[in-house]
Amino acid sequence: MARPDQRPPVLEADGASKAYADLVALEPLTLRVPAGQLVALVGHNGSGKSTFLRMAAGLLELTDGSITIAGEPAGSSGARAATSFLPDEPVLYDDLSVREHLAYVAALHGVAVEEADLDELLERVGLGHRADDLPARFSRGLRQKASIALGLVRPFEVLLVDEPFVGLDAPGKAALLEIFDELHGDGAAIVVATHDPTFVERVDRCLALRDGEVVHDGPATPADVLRLVGA
Repeated sequence: MARPDQRPPVLEADGASKAYADLVALEPLTLRVPAGQLVALVGHNGSGKSTFLRMAAGLLELTDGSITIAGEPAGSSGARAATSFLPDEPVLYDDLSVREHLAYVAALHGVAVEEADLDELLERVGLGHRADDLPARFSRGLRQKASIALGLVRPFEVLLVDEPFVGLDAPGKAALLEIFDELHGDGAAIVVATHDPTFVERVDRCLALRDGEVVHDGPATPADVLRLVGA
């Protein structure tokens, strides 16, 4: 089997940029992420991390350049089908239980799941005991766990994750890291935006942004991250 960096890219950005009038949120960014690569996207608030992820997920229009997912333009039906996006602020319905959320999202993506499968996923993220509760009323950490489960219940080739560790307790973070490792091993391309510099020790590649501009693309240590992003 080819090494991850020798595989065809499943996420490609060519001069992708975003500006709001005179404010540049993301300088032109060119990037190739092959299947099976785990990428840490690091930088302070306002560095462009969330901007890039939202553009790749098709939720934010590019000012210039292009982004494709599995060969399809970001935001197209084909790209959305291949992309799972976990936002930094979970989006949940007020009147659906956690299990009902999962069943609904799975059905939207044509996934036939048994209740036992949903319960297994909820146990993994630490919500097995809250399966029938309304996540809209959860604490920040529990809402984050529900959002993670929603992102994983559907098929994808690319997983985009924005600040997944915020609000998670230690067991929740450990469970999520284990899930990332499994998905990585199974060949998914994963891009995780995070403020946690220690996460770079687990990834294939670190992309550091500062003021909307890429300042590093390659291996990095936690100390490198703190230096690169201007901490």
